[in-house]
Amino acid sequence: MKNKYRSHYCCELTEEMVDQVVRVAGFVENIRDHGGVIFVDIRDSSGTLQVVSNDDHIFDGITRESSITIQGLIRKRNEDDYNDRIQTGTIELLVDTIEVLNKSKNVLPFEVMTSHEVVEEVRLKYRYLDMRNEKVKENIIFRTKVIDYLRKLMKEEGFLEIQTPILTASSPEGARDFIVPSRKFKGKFYALPQAPQQFKQLLMCGGFDKYFQIAPCFRDEDARSDRVYGEFYQLDLEMAFVEEEDVLQIGEKIFYDTFKEFAKGKKVCSLPFVRLSYQEAMKRFGTDKPDLRNPLELIDLTQVFEETTFRPFRGVMVQGIVVENIAHYSNSWFNELVEYATSIGMPGIGYFKVLDDMSFAGPIDKFLSEEERDDLIRIGNLKPGCVIFFIADRKKAYQYAGLIRDELGRKLNLIDENEFRFCIVKDFPMYEWSEEEDQYVFTHNPFSMPQGGMDSLLHKKKEEILAYQYDFVCNGIEMASGAVRNHDLEIMKKAFEIAGYHEEELKKRFQSLYEAFQYGAPPHAGMAPGIDRMLMLLLGEKSIRETIAFPMTAGGSDLLMSSPSEVSELQLREAHIKVRD
Repeated sequence: MKNKYRSHYCCELTEEMVDQVVRVAGFVENIRDHGGVIFVDIRDSSGTLQVVSNDDHIFDGITRESSITIQGLIRKRNEDDYNDRIQTGTIELLVDTIEVLNKSKNVLPFEVMTSHEVVEEVRLKYRYLDMRNEKVKENIIFRTKVIDYLRKLMKEEGFLEIQTPILTASSPEGARDFIVPSRKFKGKFYALPQAPQQFKQLLMCGGFDKYFQIAPCFRDEDARSDRVYGEFYQLDLEMAFVEEEDVLQIGEKIFYDTFKEFAKGKKVCSLPFVRLSYQEAMKRFGTDKPDLRNPLELIDLTQVFEETTFRPFRGVMVQGIVVENIAHYSNSWFNELVEYATSIGMPGIGYFKVLDDMSFAGPIDKFLSEEERDDLIRIGNLKPGCVIFFIADRKKAYQYAGLIRDELGRKLNLIDENEFRFCIVKDFPMYEWSEEEDQYVFTHNPFSMPQGGMDSLLHKKKEEILAYQYDFVCNGIEMASGAVRNHDLEIMKKAFEIAGYHEEELKKRFQSLYEAFQYGAPPHAGMAPGIDRMLMLLLGEKSIRETIAFPMTAGGSDLLMSSPSEVSELQLREAHIKVRD
């Protein structure tokens, strides 16, 4: 059947088709009047084509971004008029007939071709127009290509794609649930899954060795540049009868192969990825998400200042960062770093410069003993022209030092933007003390297996118990989290007991796993690479929202659909809900 709107897409037209009559359809991108000759650029999903007419009135009443269908004759452009910026730049369409399918308003909310320069809220309100922008459209197409590639890769590795429920039970996954009231069960609620965690473990109990899913996840947590509000997608996977190393190797293959395929000329670090314990990552980089493109590392100076007379360094942790060949930088450069330190909650940042004779220049120097100076030169491997920065705090020295390291990396242009550097951070603490709850709580996934099993839970100090948990990190961004799961009911009961869950509560909140683990549950482990974050890095976008077709604003509202919105009194009554003032 012949399509009445188009015979060809714009970019299907070539010089070999000159003198053929064709029909195209799309949106009016631009209208130009060159003194009796009207040029119109028409854009469809394949690209842009110039159409031309000598009839002054054939385009009367047509507005930009209107959808139209045009029939006409393909002809070659004059060589002086070639347009190298578009695929059809050597040809044009001489209009015979034109039909407006839907006329656009005269005044657009923004220029489609430059929509990236518009305030994000306006772009998202008129997202259907924003999508007509070539870059936005290409991002969405790129997303499809990457997801297709991931599906193919997983199936080649023997994984079976299985969908898990969206309506489920509330579960302590580390963030707030989105809850859904039940009409049929008064006073009870479903929850949208923060992750398919329990279901994928149950699939392993059900005898499926390798599961994966392009899984939507829902978490009521604030947005950041690398995290959207509300929902995100992950490549969820789980494997039965495996150890930690099996998952780490499949994770390396997923990230390495995908980034090599789509890196667009950027360098991808070789296999195997650097592996760091959580403790090592914190000591060397001040974060469990280190950007390994940055060569700067932390130096622990706490013992150097154990007996110091300099009061701000007494009785606290002191971290140092040494940077070579910057002692000659201007005072304003150092003042900017001090201002940054203040902005992240530090009282300031101490530093001194090392002069040619190995003496120190800086306000801290006068408080140092000769022994402390000698220790700093030795431990810091200080050289003339370098600067050593000091970060001191009772509890947050590592975290502050990590942020200062990142800022120094940016200010000194130490980061290679054309490189993807991965690492695996593992051996996370199982528990941490919560001042707010006055008890130990899980630091990561509560379903993880403690290293050492029951023996560790019974005999180790709680803060010393490690879990079989691991993160994949790229360029300072967490790309995936995973763990060897706790498949032993007795170990699980004890692990949750330490975090304040009695057996009856465990049985009530995790009834499915509680029961399933009594029927021969196999050892199993998995992970979940974040698709949106992978795309953000591969596309070089600063905001993760640029990778999503219909993102919410950073504040959590959907301006396109006016969501969240009020519902009718009838809907509230049917769900047994009353809104409080």
